[in-house]
Amino acid sequence: MTPPSAATPAYRRLSVEERRSQLLDSALGLFAHRAPEEVSLDDVAEAAGVSRPLVYRYFPGGKQQLYEAALRSAAEELEKCFDEPREGPRIARLARALDRYLAFVDEHDAGFSALLQGGSVVETSRTTAIVDGVRRAAAEHILSHLGVTDPGLRLRMTVRMWITAVEAASLIWLDEDKQPPLDELRDWLVDQFVAVLSVTASRDAQTATLVQALELARRARPAEGNGT
Repeated sequence: MTPPSAATPAYRRLSVEERRSQLLDSALGLFAHRAPEEVSLDDVAEAAGVSRPLVYRYFPGGKQQLYEAALRSAAEELEKCFDEPREGPRIARLARALDRYLAFVDEHDAGFSALLQGGSVVETSRTTAIVDGVRRAAAEHILSHLGVTDPGLRLRMTVRMWITAVEAASLIWLDEDKQPPLDELRDWLVDQFVAVLSVTASRDAQTATLVQALELARRARPAEGNGT
């Protein structure tokens, strides 16, 4: 007789949400390292340890529906990264949001890479909208943290350009074996944000007023460095 301690663990049936999450995680892992058009539903089923018909049961629209759902799942997590409480110095809030964003990149590099992967034959207006939605949500959060209620064109462009730079830096960071260390990358990106704001300030009065306010706050808190 097999001793109780060596008995095979009882099978646990996953709930609908648990199974769906499992399939999405498996799909994100595959899409991150291979072009989406090269990933079949059989591949997803094998990675998840389930049958192909089960994948179809959850995603009757096939791979395109699964791909879009996987992107949306990663996008929702990334959007939350910039949802920082409106408390404390403004640049310090940005640094904390970046900490969460970069932690997501570090812990879910597969999902992050899959979210931003472009040029796929399965890319549609819907997938493009999902990715763009993350960028727009991040920009809205950042502008809110800066205390700007009616941002002009140049300020909006500056923030969105910086978000694109953060995305690019994150992907390069993954390619470079996650170097430099996260805290250095975070500080560097914050410094770049302040720098691009200063460049825009030379051409835009609204941004110039904002930069002046940030500088005055920084001088009032000399011991906190970048905690403006």
